[in-house]
Amino acid sequence: MENTHLRYHIALTLLNGIGPIKAKSLLGAYNSPEELFRESLNGIQKKTGIRRSVVQGLQREKALRKADEVIEHLQKNNIHVLLFDDQQYPHRLRNCPDAPLILYFKGNSTLNSKRMVSIVGTRTATSYGKRICSDLIASLHNSDVTIVSGLALGIDACAHKLALEHSIPTIGVLGHGLDRIYPQQHRSLAGKMISNGGLLTEFIPGTDPDRENFPKRNRIVAGLCDATIVIESKQRGGSLITAMLANDYNRDVFAYPGNIYTESSLGCNQLIADQKAHLVQQPEDFLRLMGWNQQAKPQPAQKKLFENLSKDQLSIVHALPPDKAMQIDVLAIQTSMPITKLNTALFHLEVKGLVRSLPGNMYVMI
Repeated sequence: MENTHLRYHIALTLLNGIGPIKAKSLLGAYNSPEELFRESLNGIQKKTGIRRSVVQGLQREKALRKADEVIEHLQKNNIHVLLFDDQQYPHRLRNCPDAPLILYFKGNSTLNSKRMVSIVGTRTATSYGKRICSDLIASLHNSDVTIVSGLALGIDACAHKLALEHSIPTIGVLGHGLDRIYPQQHRSLAGKMISNGGLLTEFIPGTDPDRENFPKRNRIVAGLCDATIVIESKQRGGSLITAMLANDYNRDVFAYPGNIYTESSLGCNQLIADQKAHLVQQPEDFLRLMGWNQQAKPQPAQKKLFENLSKDQLSIVHALPPDKAMQIDVLAIQTSMPITKLNTALFHLEVKGLVRSLPGNMYVMI
């Protein structure tokens, strides 16, 4: 990309008092951003309708000097720049009214993969939340999906780490420049993500992880993806902001329910109660509601196992619901089998990997 062209685009995003929406309005008034920087202040006001006080405070020369510094850093550190009208710019995000004009990216993954899902949640994740995250990401292993999150402590980091373990591309969206990693303990994790996914931000190098940057970061997390899944959230927090933004962008939102007495579950429970998120209790719920499991085919080994079942074992398989656990006493009534005989058949089904026992003498099909 020609430096002059890039220089004016970056400078446009650095103008004082101009956010993404106003920047697009300015671009719409001119054939190129360079014209904006050569225009008189009176001319800008007439063409754009922006208040005179704002126009007078744009600080165009300062923005251009800063843009030169940014370009030098980008070139030295092999950081890729995506302009709003570039073909590589994430098309899902482009449809959001407040999408950034410029994104800075370091990594090897596309931002336009076939399926993209953000997984977010509390920074103080419990063992319950981590287990949900583990089961969910394991189920996405063969779904041709990219996992997006915010590289924060807790659920975010858990999602990124598990994605890497399952060789799933994962994108971390940052609330600061690409010249630093926050929190610092995720530096090693971030390095691994660059090799299978990447790091993305709208902030120029040198930008600190200031508090006000993270809601802006969250809108990118939501806008990049087809769906957002919330795993554990307090009543207030960044993951709820991400969920609300995803709703605003007409994206699907999912939440896992939790203990009503546990603070880290209150946000998810409220999203579900307010009908702002689909209830999801197991990964298959998410895949089914998204229509991402339609290509799934029965495994040949599984079919062979069913062919080799005894009459008693087949009775149990036919009696157990496909997605719900059943108590052994109820199962005995459904199959007309004595408990001793039923226990023997259930044991063999567990060995074959078709049935799993749960607390309370409950059994469920796998």
